[in-house]
Amino acid sequence: MTTALDTDVRPEDRFISAFEVNQGQALNGTNASIAQQREDAIERFAELGIPDNDLEAWKYTNIAKIIDRPYTLPLAPEPPSVAPSDIAPFLIDDLDAHRVVLVNGRVDESLSDIGELPPGVVVSSLAQAGAEYPNVVEEHYGRYADAENEALTALNTAFVQDGAFVHVPSGTIVEKPIFFLHVTAGQEDLFLQPRHLFVVEDGAIARIIETQHSLTDTHTFTNTVGEAFVGERANLEHYLVQDEGPTASQVHTRAGRQKDDSVYTTDTVTFSGEVIRNNATIEADGSFCESNLYGLCIGKDDMHVDNHTRMDHVQPDCNSNELYKHVLNDESTAVFNGKVFVSRGSQRIDAYQQNDTIVLTDEANIYTKPELEIYADDVVCSHGATTGQVNEEGVFYLRSRGLSERRARILMLQAFTDEVLSEFKIDALRDYITDKIRRRFASYFE
Repeated sequence: MTTALDTDVRPEDRFISAFEVNQGQALNGTNASIAQQREDAIERFAELGIPDNDLEAWKYTNIAKIIDRPYTLPLAPEPPSVAPSDIAPFLIDDLDAHRVVLVNGRVDESLSDIGELPPGVVVSSLAQAGAEYPNVVEEHYGRYADAENEALTALNTAFVQDGAFVHVPSGTIVEKPIFFLHVTAGQEDLFLQPRHLFVVEDGAIARIIETQHSLTDTHTFTNTVGEAFVGERANLEHYLVQDEGPTASQVHTRAGRQKDDSVYTTDTVTFSGEVIRNNATIEADGSFCESNLYGLCIGKDDMHVDNHTRMDHVQPDCNSNELYKHVLNDESTAVFNGKVFVSRGSQRIDAYQQNDTIVLTDEANIYTKPELEIYADDVVCSHGATTGQVNEEGVFYLRSRGLSERRARILMLQAFTDEVLSEFKIDALRDYITDKIRRRFASYFE
């Protein structure tokens, strides 16, 4: 079943009408708690409306014009036919992982290869988890993403049908990465709204990889919301690689909460897309937490990438590290807005935030706004931003050592991105991304 959105009315009204018609198609429609969240969310979405450039947080990203297209909502659809050969180009060489393939936001078991998991670990679709592990889902679902103040999070909450689910019980170490390979397919312009929930309990360790790809050249919009819980003394590394192509747009929201002595790391690399907005929020709701946010955008053509981050320190004795870098070519645009928030009583916080950009053409644009909001007095917090071009002295030095100008410039760009890539702790993933970056930089100077 699919629903075509009526383009003769406001985008908000299209979604509200579709919600009224298709309430029974949503995730866990019989679950009272989630059903109530859906009802509340569509009401809140109607109040908030789709964000536009009048809002400070959306000043440089016009998502409204992208949403105002004749998309189709694939509610209870027949899954498109995707063969193993279709996803073969997207596999990561030498990556030994528990692989789950999602087609248009839904788990495709025929393409997945989860393998043997440690006892008690669950890797499944969110819909399946809601039926088989309702207590875990109800405890965490909707607790960390902000559907009250973020319109597109509310929209996702209202329409969610499926997505990815991970539950790692206390004290369990998942040795292999958990790899979610997302594929968009079909002949229609789709509006997709997957929802992910990752729960890593006390003392557990897990690594999650998500990569995004497309098998279609139609216009697609993916409104993703992912929530993560990292328990006491737990460690979660979460990697996201965005490479869906020039006709794919998305808002990707990740919200996580940490407890005492935990480590939570998010890494995002963006290679392609039409308009992309990434929202990453971490709440360090425990003492002695370590929080890390890293990002890299390799811009080309007229792609537009907007990274918004928020690091909330609500307990004392924590540290956070944030580094986002952009390399912008052609007419590409990047936006960075990062806020570090330190609440009253959150003393002895050590927070670092930096955004660096290399602009290769006069037509490329960067808008950057690092922010600190501090209500405690015993803290060490810093933020900064730099924008420039390739270091010509470095190019001159490399050329004096016998390298061509093209090779020298490529090496300088690689050195610039290596600071972020060094934070990727999975060798096969780091090699995969490094190779894609190397080929992209080589294309810049052809």
